[in-house]
Amino acid sequence: MSSENWDKEIAEIHQRREMAKQHGGPEAVARHHAKGRMTLRERIDGLIDPGSFKETGMGAGGAEKDENGNLTGFTPGNFILGFAQVDERPIIVGGEDFTIGGGSPTVAGLRKSVYTEELACRYKVPLVRLHEGGGGSVLGAAGKKGRGGGGPVGDSAASQPRFKSVGEAMAMVPVASAALGPVAGLPAARLVASHFVTMSRDTAQILIAGPAVVKRALGVDLTKEELGGADVHAANGVVDAVAADEAEALIQIRQFLSYMPQNVWELAPIVDSGDPPDRAEDKLANIIPRNRRKAFDVRKLIDAVVDKGSFFEMGRKYGPGQVTGLARMNGQSVGILTNDGRFYAGAMTSEGAQKVRRFIEICDTFHLPMISLIDEPGFMIGPEAESGGAIRYGTSAVLAAANYSAPWASVLVRKNYGVAAAAHYGPDAYVLAWPSAEMGALPLEGGVAVAFGREIAAADDPEARRRELEDELAARLSPFPRSESYSFHELIDPRETRPMLCEWIKLVQPLLPQLLGPRHFGIRP
Repeated sequence: MSSENWDKEIAEIHQRREMAKQHGGPEAVARHHAKGRMTLRERIDGLIDPGSFKETGMGAGGAEKDENGNLTGFTPGNFILGFAQVDERPIIVGGEDFTIGGGSPTVAGLRKSVYTEELACRYKVPLVRLHEGGGGSVLGAAGKKGRGGGGPVGDSAASQPRFKSVGEAMAMVPVASAALGPVAGLPAARLVASHFVTMSRDTAQILIAGPAVVKRALGVDLTKEELGGADVHAANGVVDAVAADEAEALIQIRQFLSYMPQNVWELAPIVDSGDPPDRAEDKLANIIPRNRRKAFDVRKLIDAVVDKGSFFEMGRKYGPGQVTGLARMNGQSVGILTNDGRFYAGAMTSEGAQKVRRFIEICDTFHLPMISLIDEPGFMIGPEAESGGAIRYGTSAVLAAANYSAPWASVLVRKNYGVAAAAHYGPDAYVLAWPSAEMGALPLEGGVAVAFGREIAAADDPEARRRELEDELAARLSPFPRSESYSFHELIDPRETRPMLCEWIKLVQPLLPQLLGPRHFGIRP
């Protein structure tokens, strides 16, 4: 006699869920842990508010049954996906399960994977990807039945482009991704399609193709670390940050999200930092050396101006002459753009320009006020700058600033020269200047070399005459005449910088709701 209830089927649902939580099985998990890596579920738990994960598609995968129809095994799809909360705000979180097939997508895993961005766009919540895995295999390319053939090959002609929703998500919601193990192929492409990317130094590599493929194609024998380790990708701009380990990478993602709105139709949260808006730091009065050839620590300047401890730098090792990061001013999320004179005197290289353009566009997308602390000597010059296309990439950064939609404040703290300086000003910028400010078409040294070249060459001691002319003209760079001509809104005591910027923030905050919605950028050089 057949059963009159559904107890067996209900029990099987729960049994499948428990099996899904086992990842690729105890042995696979043990091997994963032995490599110093967390399972994906452990990573998710380390990222989110405790107990907030609500998984979707837990039953996707492949079941094994005996001759009586009893469940004997279940292999879950190797992509885990669901809703969760970070700081009590909803997010979508997903990632590859490396313990099943090395993270190379199974059918169910791929379907959940490509659904991730669609969910983030539909519910308009931030997306977090925790990547570890590869793309498709050569056997998968032959069809579902592998070498024997007979299965369908390729996607349907009616399928939407796989990366359509990836691009849509970046235009709608904050996207943060982490490489927490080897990441190659499709996962690597999705990893970088993010507003913030980090990687774990001790466990992660990011690769277009792994060592075996590279050796076969190019005859180059390199390790994963040599091909795509943390030092490689911090320097080339693929990642915005490098974490010491997986736990730190998850903390970095939480920090990044804390500055972001939920989507482009909302504003970033205002967080009470407990830092008085009228705080005036005495050390700012003399942080700029009188010796124009001497550099200073720009991060100490930033920390003295923004809410204490709030500066979150992005891309420090890439284009290091330019400094970009998020911060708070009186609780308001802002972008920070400045220069580090310890690298190329702060000049804008092609790499630095690309970093600046991308950062400006991220802040513009999410309607964050921008604050630029200017110490810009201009575009980098010389053969490397020319061969690297510095003028093209630099002009792209300039146009990104010129078309910025959110409020912008610029503080001239030192150098402000050439076309590159225009990348530090948005439309209708609020402009302040320090007594150490200097500005012009060319940096003083280059201008003297051009204007007085013959006189210097004819002198008994050309180098002494060069220094004499530079010192003479440097004395004329005082910002007071420009202040008298109203070339900036105010010439200020450097200690007034934070109080005046916090007052500006209060003035522009009522304007921000008018900016809500997607931003659309035209073509740039």
